[in-house]
Amino acid sequence: MIHSMTGYGKAEISFKGDKIEIEIRSVNGKSADIGLKSALIPKSKEPEIRQLLSAHLQRGSIDLFANMERSQGVERPINKERFMAYYREIRGLQEECPELAHQNDVLGVLLRIPEVMEYKNFEPDEKEWAAIKEGILMAIHQLTVCRAQEGERLYHDMFQRVALIEEYVNKIEELESSRIEGVKERLLNKLNELPTVVLSDPNRFEQEIIYYLEKLDITEEKVRLRQHCAFFKQTASEEQSQGRKLSFIVQEMGREINTIGSKANHALMQQWVVMMKDELEKIKEQLLNIL
Repeated sequence: MIHSMTGYGKAEISFKGDKIEIEIRSVNGKSADIGLKSALIPKSKEPEIRQLLSAHLQRGSIDLFANMERSQGVERPINKERFMAYYREIRGLQEECPELAHQNDVLGVLLRIPEVMEYKNFEPDEKEWAAIKEGILMAIHQLTVCRAQEGERLYHDMFQRVALIEEYVNKIEELESSRIEGVKERLLNKLNELPTVVLSDPNRFEQEIIYYLEKLDITEEKVRLRQHCAFFKQTASEEQSQGRKLSFIVQEMGREINTIGSKANHALMQQWVVMMKDELEKIKEQLLNIL
């Protein structure tokens, strides 16, 4: 079944009274672009977590956030040098800007600056790391569920659009006989306007007309387009998400639609071709977010 690349997963676990909160966010991307935005994950553990995320989530722009609230003591130590540097900067601004003089919540502002409150050389022990990793796996599961739900919505939307394309092919087919008759009539009218001496070989002329009408025939294009539509629906219904494969199928659908448009030579038929192209572009937009 189709899965979206967009999703959100969150997990909270407790370890020795401390609360570990993990968040993973994912949006569309051509490959696995992973960002680890947490001091809870040591540099030595980053390759392991990147491999874990890549194996479970495959593709997308993926960001992982992790935070720990300790039950005892200060959650994160204060960097005193940075604290004082920012303090002097803020006090200087208050002196230069009188309207800021009444703003006394300097401490609250400073403690919200990431560089002031930081983990210093956080190195979890084996059990603590196992708890963090468990939280990551739980968040991955939640994100996968979210991706599946979004994928189901995309699945139904694209199915409806493919069904519309198939319906428009039927509309074009209904116009085909009248189109050919119209072409024949125009050719005969042009023929009657020609001098008699020009028609020295009527049989050859008739052959040229048949050849011209065969060039306008769109039977093969209609058959291939219907086959591509059926293949699209079949692929979209497979157990594993097939975003790249669906993109290739849509490219083939576009080629057949363009060929039908170039051969149409009929105003109303061209309108149906434009409507097919419109639905196809909407499908392409949805496919950008398919895993």
